[in-house]
Amino acid sequence: MSGPTKAYLLTETGDRIDCLFNPAQLEINKVNTWSGPAVAGKDAPKLVFKQGQSGTLAMTLMFDTTDTGQPVTTYTTKLLDLMKVDADLGESVDPNSKTGRPPWVRFHWGLMVSFKAVLKSLKVTFTYFSADGTPLRASATVTLEQFSDEGQWPLQNPTSGTPHPHTVHQVRVGETLDRIATHRYGDPTRWRVIAEANHILDPLRLEPGMLLLIPDQAEVARG
Repeated sequence: MSGPTKAYLLTETGDRIDCLFNPAQLEINKVNTWSGPAVAGKDAPKLVFKQGQSGTLAMTLMFDTTDTGQPVTTYTTKLLDLMKVDADLGESVDPNSKTGRPPWVRFHWGLMVSFKAVLKSLKVTFTYFSADGTPLRASATVTLEQFSDEGQWPLQNPTSGTPHPHTVHQVRVGETLDRIATHRYGDPTRWRVIAEANHILDPLRLEPGMLLLIPDQAEVARG
C-alpha cells in the first residue's frame, strides 16, 4: 500500500524541496484595492476597483531526521537558499547589469499546484537536538507571495482527493496528549502513539505553542 502523497516545492531553476511532513493547514490571503469619492449626504461612496494585490500562501512545515540522525539542516538550508539572490535570474534592460533576484517557486501537493510565488518570509526554529548538539527537528514558517498574474488563483484542484497525511498539531493552552488523541483519533488511549512519535518522556509537560507530529490514522489502526 502506497504512503500519503507528500507536498513539495519546485523552484524556478528545477530544484525540488520535499516536505517530510505535509502541512497541517494552508492559509491564503488576498487583498484588492478599491476607492470611492466622498459623496455629500451619503452613508458610503460607490467603490471603484483599482487593482489587485499579490496574494500570499502561508504554512508551517515540519522537518524531522531523528530516525536517521542526519542534521535536519540538510533540509532547512534548501529553504534558506530560496532567500538568496541568483545573479542569473535578474530582469534588466541593461544586458551588462548583474542585478539578480531569488527564484520563484510553486507549492505542489498531489493535484494541487499553487501560483508562482517568491519566498516573502521564512522563520526556521530548531526544536530538538542530539546529545552532541546536532539539530534533528525543525519547524519552518513560510509565507509565499504571488510573483505574477497568471490566472491561477489560489490553487488548482483544491478539492482533489489525497490520502490522509501525517500532520502537525500546535498545542493550545490546557491541552493534554489524551485530549489531542481523542480529537485526532477518537480514542484517548492513543496518546502513547503521539508521545512516541515526538519523543515525549513526560506526557504531562506540554508547552502551549509546541508542534507535535500526528501519525496518520491508518498507521495508528495497524498498530
